[in-house]
Amino acid sequence: MSKSPNRLLATVFGAVYLLVGLLGFTATSGVGFFDVKGGLLLGIFEVNVFHNVAHLLIGAALLIAGLSSLRASKAVNTTIGAAYLLLGIVGLFILNSAANILAINTADNVLHFGSAVILLGVGLGADKAVRAHAAA
Repeated sequence: MSKSPNRLLATVFGAVYLLVGLLGFTATSGVGFFDVKGGLLLGIFEVNVFHNVAHLLIGAALLIAGLSSLRASKAVNTTIGAAYLLLGIVGLFILNSAANILAINTADNVLHFGSAVILLGVGLGADKAVRAHAAA
């Protein structure tokens, strides 16, 4: 795993997103599942229960892929990276609207775009030398 940027990234991001999902529940006391205004995690990221569950599912997918194989980690990194890119774009338009069922705020959008760039960059660009070397 240490020789694969995709597996390492998926494992680390998976563990981080699982932790964030669990910590999010400390900020959502009295917040409804789909409330458009959530509690503040770390004083900056707005979350509701649905947002926390999404982080848990994403974290689990990344961690399982990272611990499984290079192929799985590349696929999951790329897929989740693309989903975060889309969420970042959509998030720009749904702030302060009833469509904001994840209680996304500006800090969340910045984090989603950052995650998208890292996951897509590694998912699409890394491990080419590993793959070529393995085929030889």
